[in-house]
Amino acid sequence: MTNIKNKKFITLDISGKNYLSLVLYVKLHLSTKKLRHTIDEDHAALNEERDIALIFLRHHIDDDLKYEYLTVENSLELWQNLNDRYEHLKHVVLPNVLNDWSQLQF
Repeated sequence: MTNIKNKKFITLDISGKNYLSLVLYVKLHLSTKKLRHTIDEDHAALNEERDIALIFLRHHIDDDLKYEYLTVENSLELWQNLNDRYEHLKHVVLPNVLNDWSQLQF
């Protein structure tokens, strides 16, 4: 089982300000552990695999989010709930990032 005593990256803030980086890190981490399919809708996963991914996800979200999603018992469901909650940030944050990059001169 994955050792999650030490957090691999920053915990998701309840405001969602670091949601996009969390998505990247979670996908990369789960991919390296051969558990990426546990958050993909199109793929079946064993209950044990989903439980490992769920523990990992819960370990990397704000305590208030943990309490809010306390009854969620499936990694895919928690992943989708977080996506539904913070997906709008992609439309807010990404255009600003692109504008900042376009102003850089190399």
